[in-house]
Amino acid sequence: MARLVERYSPYLYATMRVVVGFLFACHGAQKLFAVLGGAGGHGGAVHPFSLAWFAGVIELAVGLLVMIGWFTQYVAFVASGEMAFAYFMVHARRGPWPTLNGGELAVVYCFVFLFIAAHGARVCSLDTLRSRSASPLRRFRLGAF
Repeated sequence: MARLVERYSPYLYATMRVVVGFLFACHGAQKLFAVLGGAGGHGGAVHPFSLAWFAGVIELAVGLLVMIGWFTQYVAFVASGEMAFAYFMVHARRGPWPTLNGGELAVVYCFVFLFIAAHGARVCSLDTLRSRSASPLRRFRLGAF
C-alpha cells in the first residue's frame, strides 16, 4: 500500500491543492455574492469594503490561484495568514479551544495553506508550466542554476 501511495503522491498532493483551493474560493464567493448559502449573517452578501468583504476577496482570488497553481507559494502564505488573523479576530474571542469556538476550519485552513506554501504547487500547475517554459538563459539570469 505504501508503494502505491508513494507512486501517486505528487498527484494526490495536486488533488488536495485543487480541492482546498476550490473550497476556499467557495467561501469567498459566499461572502461576496451571497451564493452557496450566503454570508453576512442574514443570507445576503457582506457590505463592500468591510473586513468580511476584504476576506471574501482574498478567499476568492487566493482560492482560484491555489487551485490552478499560479504563484502558489506566495498566495498560500497570504491565505495562511488570513486564516490565522480570522481565528484570532473572530474565533479566539469565544474561547481558547477551536472545537468550542467554531474555529476548527480556520485552523485547518491555516496549516494546510502553510504546508502548501512550504511545498509549492508541484505537478499539474501553471507554476510548473511557467518554470519549464523559461529558457535556460532566462533561468540563469533569475538565479535558478
